[in-house]
Amino acid sequence: MNLTVNDINYKVDVEDDTPLLWVLRDSLGLKGTKFGCGIAQCGACSVMINGVLQRSCSVPIAAVKDSHIRTIEGLSDDNSHPVQQAWIEEDVPQCGYCQSGQVMAATALLAQTPKPSDEQIDQAMTNICRCGSYSRIRKAIHRAADSL
Repeated sequence: MNLTVNDINYKVDVEDDTPLLWVLRDSLGLKGTKFGCGIAQCGACSVMINGVLQRSCSVPIAAVKDSHIRTIEGLSDDNSHPVQQAWIEEDVPQCGYCQSGQVMAATALLAQTPKPSDEQIDQAMTNICRCGSYSRIRKAIHRAADSL
């Protein structure tokens, strides 16, 4: 099956029901997308598929064969994306495990709502952060919105 991830075309040989998460991590070596819960609840595995935020642990590879997939690695080669920069400047991560999914969720939010309110951020950011860095996440989203 042919797959486009971060503007690169790949050929993968996996079963049609293999979750996208495992293709990204195991077949393509893109380790930025994390496994969290495996039931699409936590958001650690969030990626964008055709510009829409999706939880890759629950998306079978057959469902994305003609799609454009963007992972955390596809935002920038050097952490220069405005959301990544805001995350660094606001010192958002504590343990960091969920943060690639959080960054992808924030990027998707800002693509839809360039200047979100606190309420819009709270509604859109449904990823779970076990360390509770939600207030820093909100500050970083506002910072990124100001620089976009």
